[in-house]
Amino acid sequence: MRIVLTGGGTGGHIYPALAIGREVVRREPGSELLYIGTKRGLESRIVPEQGVRFESIDITGIRRSLSIENIRTAVRFIRGVRRAKSLLRAYGPDAVVGTGGYVCGPVVYAAAKLGIPTLLHEQNVVPGLTNKFLSRYADAVAVSFADSKPHFAKVKSVEYAGNPCATAILGGDPQRGYASLGLAPGTRFVLVVGGSRGAQALNRAAAEAAAKLAGLPDVHFVFATGERYYEEMRSELDRIGDPAVAARVHVKPYISNMAEVLAATSLVVGRAGASFIAEFTAIGVPAIYVPSPNVTNNHQQANAESVVQAGGGVMIVERELSGTKLFEAVAGIMNDEPRRLRMAESARSIGMPEAAGIIYEQLVSAVRAART
Repeated sequence: MRIVLTGGGTGGHIYPALAIGREVVRREPGSELLYIGTKRGLESRIVPEQGVRFESIDITGIRRSLSIENIRTAVRFIRGVRRAKSLLRAYGPDAVVGTGGYVCGPVVYAAAKLGIPTLLHEQNVVPGLTNKFLSRYADAVAVSFADSKPHFAKVKSVEYAGNPCATAILGGDPQRGYASLGLAPGTRFVLVVGGSRGAQALNRAAAEAAAKLAGLPDVHFVFATGERYYEEMRSELDRIGDPAVAARVHVKPYISNMAEVLAATSLVVGRAGASFIAEFTAIGVPAIYVPSPNVTNNHQQANAESVVQAGGGVMIVERELSGTKLFEAVAGIMNDEPRRLRMAESARSIGMPEAAGIIYEQLVSAVRAART
């Protein structure tokens, strides 16, 4: 098959799209992928690094308040549709897959107008604005959470599929994970990760918590700070006065082998983006979620609540976050191994490692239906 992938702005849109693409290529060797994004989004860097052809269009998001900029966005949307139609006609895809972010708008809309089958993937419990708009044109929608299905009641094919990042994260070797961090096999460590762009509030609270590690003598902290916060966090953590504690704190700007590291992780402290949740639950890693308050419809809190209700994690809202509170939450789990193992099993029970395969089958059905 020839598939166009589109979605951008954050890793939460980009990585699911790439995971779906990889599943298509795995199921149908020789399949070809084209990714359409924007030059300003992370996709312009991430996608070419994955060896996938990348093309760009110029589009920006709608502002929720009245603004002259929305008029400019409307003009860019029209131009973006024209550019997308040109790319789609030249490429001749069998289907277009959209995973959210404003770049999806003109691409999926153009595909629908050209009669090309379209599938949307919604990562969050509360659908994003772009996917809500596009659902009236989509042939199929796959959702990560069952609670999202009512939002797409008018779509012909809606599947509770999970997040394809859950499939992509499987198979990591924990021994390679330990080695990549310079840790002895079996070391108990807490992974602090704030997303593709990092999370300053989370980093700072976790740094305060890490300074209290004398109270957890066999536990290490591993930070994936995000590139822009790396130097700040290095300076922050360099101020830890106890050399024995400082030796158990490890700082990286980015972790490229996340599957291997997660396979070795005892506990995660992180945001509640849908891709993270999919990965943590697929592997069965208990987590302390600190949802970002700076997202549409506060959807990360809804995401986290779904895991907390199942027993696979706990949640601290950012307005209540402090180093002391975070350390207490970490210690409460790491000092109670039966509880940690119960949380791990509960997380695994709601994971959907087969997600990419479900979405592939749904995509194939949409393509077949369009050909009959």
